Amino acid sequence: MNVTGLHLSKSITREHSNVNVLGHCHPAIIKAVQEQVTQLVHVSNLYYNIRQIELAELLGIQSNGMRSFFSNSGAEANEGAIKLARKFGRVHKDGAYGIISMENSFHGRTLATTAATGQASYQATWVPIPDGFKQVPFNDLGALKAATSEKTVAVLLEAVQGEGGIWTANKEYIQGVRHWCDEQKLVMICDEIQAGMGRTGKFFRWEHFDVVPDIVTMAKGLAGGIPIGAMLTGPRSDLFTAGDHGTTFGGNPIASAAAIATIKTILEENLLENAAKMGEYWHSKLETFCEKYHFIDSPRGIGLMQAVHVQHDLAPTIVQQALEHGLLLNNLGPSTLRMVPPLILKAEDIDEAAELMDRALTDVANMPISNL
Repeated sequence: MNVTGLHLSKSITREHSNVNVLGHCHPAIIKAVQEQVTQLVHVSNLYYNIRQIELAELLGIQSNGMRSFFSNSGAEANEGAIKLARKFGRVHKDGAYGIISMENSFHGRTLATTAATGQASYQATWVPIPDGFKQVPFNDLGALKAATSEKTVAVLLEAVQGEGGIWTANKEYIQGVRHWCDEQKLVMICDEIQAGMGRTGKFFRWEHFDVVPDIVTMAKGLAGGIPIGAMLTGPRSDLFTAGDHGTTFGGNPIASAAAIATIKTILEENLLENAAKMGEYWHSKLETFCEKYHFIDSPRGIGLMQAVHVQHDLAPTIVQQALEHGLLLNNLGPSTLRMVPPLILKAEDIDEAAELMDRALTDVANMPISNL
């Protein structure tokens, strides 16, 4: 199969991905990886890794001077954030360890991140899950305050709930969370694993709110498809001492080289601005579809994180019909379509994708089930 940019061979015409932020096989990533493979593939974390240092410097520029701990995935990044927050509680809050996260959230599939995830379906198989986690309604500052106790050490949230259905936090809420964390001496952890890397029109989603979290986690698009995760933090990084946390492969030279190339391409090619503009254009297409087809409604999102609500549990059917026409979509459960295309998206790509989606929706509209 030939895969480049937004296209998968001749039969699958459009790719939507939250990982391949530069599309498939971007030349900058290919070049960086090929060059790195000929120089150094792996080095123990007992030694300096120049590519890792360069990547940390780039992320520091984008994150108000934060320092980076690299891992292999988003779940690992969140595990590191949870451990660092609990170390803060042990040192500065009389052993406080409780983590408050949000209902409908998703933070990973390890035991701790499953416990932090606010969806019972992800937890049911693994009970008893680790203690010390509770969830409150998203965008509800009063609920967060009511749930806070002397045992609470951190608040963990996504400013856009990606796996939960593309639900966005409002500015007043995020600023309120920041103020509450400051007042209560809590660690504010912002999970940017889906919303980061420019997808919302800024490098990080939290930049839209004029706040700075204490810890930021990243993964997915960080290296444009090569596995890597990162936990970013400021002065609290000093809480970790030798042996507290570690990883064998996190931030290895190949992944770091790919991440460097990805970040530089995003910045040099003005893809942050492109994500904002193309997101507005795609959103307008979704609004048109919602007016045309009675079984979809409520377009929502920011930048290149968009979704629509689907009635009658038709989302999987729409995904299948879109595939028949050469368009890859993603459903979150039976009632949500999620669209997270690469940041290199152009207006003509949106026009083509919209035409294919229109055909798929017409097919579904002609099915008896859509008239329920």
